[in-house]
Amino acid sequence: MIDGKAISISLFTGAFGLDLGMEQAGFHTVSVVEKDPDATRTIAINRPFLKESAVPREIEKVSSQELLEEGGRVLNLGRVLRPGEVDLLTGGPPCQPFSTAGKRGSVMDPRGSLFMDFIRIVKEVQPRFFLMENVRGLLSAPLRHRPINQRGKNYPPLEPDEIAGAALMVVLTEMNLLGYNIVYNLLEAADYGVPQNRERVVFIGSRDGETATFPLAKYSKDGQKLPKWLTLRDALTGLVDPQPEFIAYSENRLKFLRLLKAGQNWRHLPEELKKEAMGGAYNSGGGKVGFYRRLSWDKPSPTITTSPHQKATDMCHPVELRSLTVRESAKIQTFPDDWIFYGSVTSKYKQIGNAVPVLLAKEIGTYLFNLIQGNKPKGKEIAEQLSLFSL
Repeated sequence: MIDGKAISISLFTGAFGLDLGMEQAGFHTVSVVEKDPDATRTIAINRPFLKESAVPREIEKVSSQELLEEGGRVLNLGRVLRPGEVDLLTGGPPCQPFSTAGKRGSVMDPRGSLFMDFIRIVKEVQPRFFLMENVRGLLSAPLRHRPINQRGKNYPPLEPDEIAGAALMVVLTEMNLLGYNIVYNLLEAADYGVPQNRERVVFIGSRDGETATFPLAKYSKDGQKLPKWLTLRDALTGLVDPQPEFIAYSENRLKFLRLLKAGQNWRHLPEELKKEAMGGAYNSGGGKVGFYRRLSWDKPSPTITTSPHQKATDMCHPVELRSLTVRESAKIQTFPDDWIFYGSVTSKYKQIGNAVPVLLAKEIGTYLFNLIQGNKPKGKEIAEQLSLFSL
């Protein structure tokens, strides 16, 4: 900490959702790295003190020295931040497949992705803690995908890099090479008071050997031992949205949505209309629960996506014949009502859908801030957390 402030640097910042939660927990973000022009403008509008670093830039071209210099200026130190002085470094590097390997399919090796830039900056900045979040798929992704029709008794057994979870092993290996203690878990945002079912993998690294785990859940699906998950009704009740922004449905979509009630989807259409409504998707596999979906008031929202009006991931309002508005989506992601998003409606949806729910971030951040402040969990709580989260 510097002058009583817990210092944070943010990578892959997006619209600042993760960082807003960290702010609410007590951290002070001093530098951000984001390449999307609208997202950086969103940050600069809401946090003018970050306007120097809130410019579109690619992490591959950003040096740790730049980040430390920017942090020193934001804090008015009259000097550069030194490696080891930053309390927390956060980010969610994209880990999607980045190349192809002929008929063997896609390669999902984090060592060839922006994940390694995240590792590079952790290594050079030496924060006391780092936090990396990612999609659920990272837990089960192979490094190399073998098509299903090339598996089985007539084919060679899967090689180590083709086995589910191989990518995760690479991520953990690279993190452990930093010399940090690493814990990770799949977190459900609804367990922490977010009115939305959204799962994210969260990794926490501890430089100084501290016992870092995760905050315990505060809500539950069944409401037995903890309060029940918050619902869409909880999220949107009282929301004032004088100039709602959304993308209107086509008349072809409205034709079918008019026949549905809150909580229903295409399966509730009259039998004779289902095939017409679904088109080519009618005979495809999968649950298809997002087609012509009208949201339920009495359940958490499904995961907020970057495009809530898409046919396969419909987020139609329970009563009105429209998709969720920009502000409704932000509310479900637990952004403050006064947070301004810059750009087109499409861009705003994208920024909101890509964000970490602010309240989820706050819960994790509060746990880490307490560790930094020296408020360590008690023995029983440590044992309970370690049984859930340790490697």
